[in-house]
Amino acid sequence: MENKDTYNTILSPSEETLFKDRNSKFFGYAFPVTTEEEVKEHIDALKKQHYQARHWCYAYVLGKEYEQYRANDDGEPSNSAGAPIYGQLQSFDVTNVLVVVVRYFGGTKLGVGGLINAYRTGAQLALENARIVKKTIDIPFSVQFEYPLLNKAMRLINDHKVTIIEQKMEMDCVFHLAIRRKESEKVIEAFNEVYGINLLKED
Repeated sequence: MENKDTYNTILSPSEETLFKDRNSKFFGYAFPVTTEEEVKEHIDALKKQHYQARHWCYAYVLGKEYEQYRANDDGEPSNSAGAPIYGQLQSFDVTNVLVVVVRYFGGTKLGVGGLINAYRTGAQLALENARIVKKTIDIPFSVQFEYPLLNKAMRLINDHKVTIIEQKMEMDCVFHLAIRRKESEKVIEAFNEVYGINLLKED
């Protein structure tokens, strides 16, 4: 992961999907999320929408480097629901994504193998129904310079395809910038080499 500077995610919720097995219904959903609070909000909303369902099982991955994840069986046998959902998040190689599979019990027990297949399929359908995009991992940095150096700074920004996050242009200019990780050392060095452009420490 150290040299990885891209990640896959989704930008908008997927359409609802449905998988059936022996009268049990499994509704699948994929949501873009960046915090555990957002995860909770989506699950609470689905519990209101599907208030007669039996289980609301889910898994999520958070962080541009896939560093935080959780799987929840929500009352199903251990590792029969959350783990197969999480497995699909890994298969699709996505992060900042929550997948929830809502189950309505159909009267016939499916067994652990049947449950694993149903929750895996429910998650797979939800992710297939979502638009997955590749994004870059960007390194933030800030520069400060006097106004007469603005043209030089803008040339560097344009030449190196640096993203301007925020800018303050007065006699003293401060630009908050971001650059793709694999380009960051080279680009920051280029700014450093221009006399009068000072790199500011990030908080």
